[in-house]
Amino acid sequence: MRIDIEDVTVSVAGARLVEEVSVRAGSGQLVGLVGPNGSGKSTLLRCVYRALTPTAGTVRLDGDDLHALSSREGARRVAALPQETVAEFDFTVAEVVAMGRLPHQRAAVRTTAEDRSVCRAALASVGAAHLAGRAFPTLSGGERQRVLIARALAQRPSVLVLDEPTNHLDIAQQLEVLALVRASGLTVLTALHDLNLAAAHCDVLQVIDHGRIVACGPPGEVLTAELLAEVFGVRAHRVAHPVSGAVHLLFDRLPPGPGEIPRPF
Repeated sequence: MRIDIEDVTVSVAGARLVEEVSVRAGSGQLVGLVGPNGSGKSTLLRCVYRALTPTAGTVRLDGDDLHALSSREGARRVAALPQETVAEFDFTVAEVVAMGRLPHQRAAVRTTAEDRSVCRAALASVGAAHLAGRAFPTLSGGERQRVLIARALAQRPSVLVLDEPTNHLDIAQQLEVLALVRASGLTVLTALHDLNLAAAHCDVLQVIDHGRIVACGPPGEVLTAELLAEVFGVRAHRVAHPVSGAVHLLFDRLPPGPGEIPRPF
């Protein structure tokens, strides 16, 4: 399923957080949103998983206006893992994953055998079948992310929206989560903080700064030293990853310009 974000603007309390942003994610692509803190990444993603309605512009799924769909139909097409997820569910892992089946159930119908089969398959696909009986609050950060991804997969969506899915995870867990996302085969739109993770796993990067897209394209073309200095305020040195060949970035601080006083820590 293709995502087209068309000229989306978001204003809140008189402040324009996102301005005339257009982004396209082709079917099966993993598209990354990168940018400094406060640049508008999360605000834009909230428009895609319908937590926020754009002030102007449209989000389309295969040509259909996402915000014109019913809540149930929207949830069947798009699953989301927001940045701030309530972690203290008083449920087992199996019950958390079963929440993903709600868009497919009628109000009067309890969980079916098909629902249980879908949930088992979702847990197995993220390597968490052994956690089904565990209480969700007892899980580690990496285990929780696996379970929440399984819940999203249980929705059987066509589009997956992830807001900083690797936050608070150790390096191995970060790599595992992004490998799971890639293996899902879904159209994925994700905000990522780590530029090297974004370069290694994304097909396309959209760089957002002050609410506007300032660059887009394959990571190797987008992540130039000039752009990183302008947008992130760092000096970047590009090297090739010794195994994958993907662009890898090494950073240090930009030296102060003439007459510029270095910023205090």
